[in-house]
Amino acid sequence: MAAMLNLYISPSSSSCRRAEKWLNDHGIRFDKRDISKHPLNVDDLKQILRLSENGTEDLISTRCHSYKRLKRKLDFDNLRISQLIDLMVEYPDLIRRPLIFNNQQLQVGFSEERIRSFLPKETRKAMLNDLLDRANENITA
Repeated sequence: MAAMLNLYISPSSSSCRRAEKWLNDHGIRFDKRDISKHPLNVDDLKQILRLSENGTEDLISTRCHSYKRLKRKLDFDNLRISQLIDLMVEYPDLIRRPLIFNNQQLQVGFSEERIRSFLPKETRKAMLNDLLDRANENITA
């Protein structure tokens, strides 16, 4: 059985809406959490960071207003991870969204190519076979 998928969103984000629609369109069950209404705490962020490839660099949105304001006062590159986590708790808009994850992998932001990794293996295999069959039909036509 596949691990339960989590989708952490902010409803005002078009990327979050696209991710939710994609998951629904592909019949993938998920737990949804609006992190603007139910912000992440330190333990939530530690769990997510364990899945990230590049730590807080993957999670922090450098385009948000809070980052731009804080950047004037802080040197993000020289902060300890605990300080960065505390900042993300205090300023939730620092967190890139959507966050899509299970207990094995994390995707930050919406990418139609990368989100496919959350499809069950059998589904991905069937989609690939279908794609190859169509490619072969085009070659022989």
